[in-house]
Amino acid sequence: MLLVEDDQDLATMLDRVLAAEGYEVTIAPDGQRGLHLALTRSFEVMMIDRGLPAVEGLDLIARLRSRGVTTPMMVLSARGSTQDRVDGLDAGAEDYLAKPFELSELLARLRALLRRHTDHAHSLPVPGGSLDLSTRTVRRTRGEQVELSEREAALLGLLAARPAVVFSRRDLLDRVFGEAESESIVDTYVHYCRRKLGRGVISTVRGLGYRLGSP
Repeated sequence: MLLVEDDQDLATMLDRVLAAEGYEVTIAPDGQRGLHLALTRSFEVMMIDRGLPAVEGLDLIARLRSRGVTTPMMVLSARGSTQDRVDGLDAGAEDYLAKPFELSELLARLRALLRRHTDHAHSLPVPGGSLDLSTRTVRRTRGEQVELSEREAALLGLLAARPAVVFSRRDLLDRVFGEAESESIVDTYVHYCRRKLGRGVISTVRGLGYRLGSP
């Protein structure tokens, strides 16, 4: 989880509570740091304060959505009027919780948010079709189906979940291949995906790494 919150006491308390619930929490103290983390790392869910320094919370959400970040987001804010909630949802958040709040409600909303996201995240758009993560199959727009191996699907799924992000070989190695020792295995599986789905499915960004589709 990415928690973007400038109130240090609240962030520390939430970190402790969420860790006890099994979440691994990364804290950003301002909107600029939150933007950097959200664009360079992968999170299952984000909680974003509205009144942030550097980059305001709703502006942060809008920027992330415009960059292709599809991670579910919840706004935490002392501003809780109907119009404030509408503004938050229109900016791209899936949920909006006004401060002060009960921890039991926060945790329940997080569980519901992750359930909804999991229900929809099994299918991700890729160039020329969609990737079904449950069956490790790419369904092409022309109707054909292409089966992928477990690692091919994991690699393509990570890129498809963050289509605006360029992943380094090291990052892909750590996230997809675990204990593999050489970054060359990333190049090998990129080649396998391209061989099955065409060269345009994954692009090489010289000096940086790989991303989905064309830059």
